[in-house]
Amino acid sequence: MLDRSAIILAGGSSTRFTTDKGVLELDSKPLLNHVIDAVEGLVEEVIVVTNTQARADVYRKLVSEEVRFAVDVRESKGPLVGVLTGFEEAKGEYSALLPFDSPFVSKEVLSLLFDCCVGKAATVPRWTNQDIEPLHAVYHTKQALVAAEEALAENEFDMQAMVERLHGVRYISTMVIEQLDPDFKTFFKINTPLDLKKAAVMGKPRKTSKDKKKYR
Repeated sequence: MLDRSAIILAGGSSTRFTTDKGVLELDSKPLLNHVIDAVEGLVEEVIVVTNTQARADVYRKLVSEEVRFAVDVRESKGPLVGVLTGFEEAKGEYSALLPFDSPFVSKEVLSLLFDCCVGKAATVPRWTNQDIEPLHAVYHTKQALVAAEEALAENEFDMQAMVERLHGVRYISTMVIEQLDPDFKTFFKINTPLDLKKAAVMGKPRKTSKDKKKYR
């Protein structure tokens, strides 16, 4: 068994764009590649989960041959189906879950989540208002696989349903993450063309600011 895997979820729709988000370029690099680069050196395998084989074939041309692909065989009613597919394929004892449209994932934050997950079912970032970030988290692969299967068997398709079935979750306060990622860029997702424009600005050298913003 490997120690660490990264599961990148790339099954979401790109209805607000004229093309697939995964191939959209930010700083002359596809969004998918930004996430893959973020986990480089931290994990022993990278698995990209898509909802169609055609999509996997397109993405395969963008990445190195070491990246593995998994295609959902179940009808998708939410991210949990893709998550389950990823956990089934992952060979690492612990797996990081990440969306393919978060181009600023912090290596330091991921490293912290992996380190804190040893001996736990998961390490999940949690905001001060108690909202959690289950798609920017690290899980004990086998335990999370069972929890995801149980949730889907009961027709629950959201990530919260899986997390609630895990025993021994370590929640990491965003006040801790803020020390490593002051602007919480790790959680920024590109959902609209405007977000892509924002990301182009965010990628430039950071100006000193006392203002912190939660990206949702």
